[in-house]
Amino acid sequence: MPLTFTLQKPSSIPLEVDSVKLETVREQSVDGVKATLIQRGNKQVTLGEFFDVTGSAADDETLIWEGDCSKIKLIGSHLSSGTVRVEGNAGMHLGAEMTGGEIIVDGDAGDWVGAEMHGGRIQVKGNAGHLIGAVYRGGRKGMTGGEILIDGDAGNEVGHAMRRGLIAVGGRAGDAAGVAMIAGTIVIAGETGIRYGMGMKRGSIVLLGDNPPDMLPTFKHSGTYHPTIMRVLLRHLEASGWSCPVGCLDAAYHRYHGDFLELGKGEILTRVA
Repeated sequence: MPLTFTLQKPSSIPLEVDSVKLETVREQSVDGVKATLIQRGNKQVTLGEFFDVTGSAADDETLIWEGDCSKIKLIGSHLSSGTVRVEGNAGMHLGAEMTGGEIIVDGDAGDWVGAEMHGGRIQVKGNAGHLIGAVYRGGRKGMTGGEILIDGDAGNEVGHAMRRGLIAVGGRAGDAAGVAMIAGTIVIAGETGIRYGMGMKRGSIVLLGDNPPDMLPTFKHSGTYHPTIMRVLLRHLEASGWSCPVGCLDAAYHRYHGDFLELGKGEILTRVA
């Protein structure tokens, strides 16, 4: 039976649960888990003050968070193995700096999903906020590995300074997707905002929508073709449970190189309608 945290007492002040680590709580009794200190504003409180705890993660290495956890920050941060499920909404910094394992959110997630993550997989079945897979302010690199799959919409600066890995957004994305991108792949199925690819050095941005906004003038069109890699990529996403828009597997794509204000070795592929 998974170790389950059921929210009993909502808090108007966000709760930070990065101290709830799978490798620690799987060795503890229920009472020991309830005694884990979490951060609430400028004070520390016990986990049991807000959550009922049942089950054990000793056998299946699975944690389940139940209830509206939109005020619960840092769920699954630094995860290295096992599975974390959120049966509801999740707060900011979901899966931040994780190195392995899997996180599945049945609802929406806040900002900074998978910030600076290094490995593993995150799937959000609803919408997500800004700065998915992004670098923290003052840092050098965003996500360096792993996959982030968003079934719904996402906010601004998806993949800011990402170095490796894959981000797929099934709905709309906000402005500046792939800003300062170093490498990696971003796929956006719906509409996207302006200034996508701004300052990118390498990597690929794939826009599957019918009418992408105008390309920045620092990108150069380099042809229209049927890339074989797109079939491989989209079939992988479909096998992972992400819905690929109809017609994309066999579509033609315009290819643009840039940003020539940087190295100019990035590419943006836009589907020919």
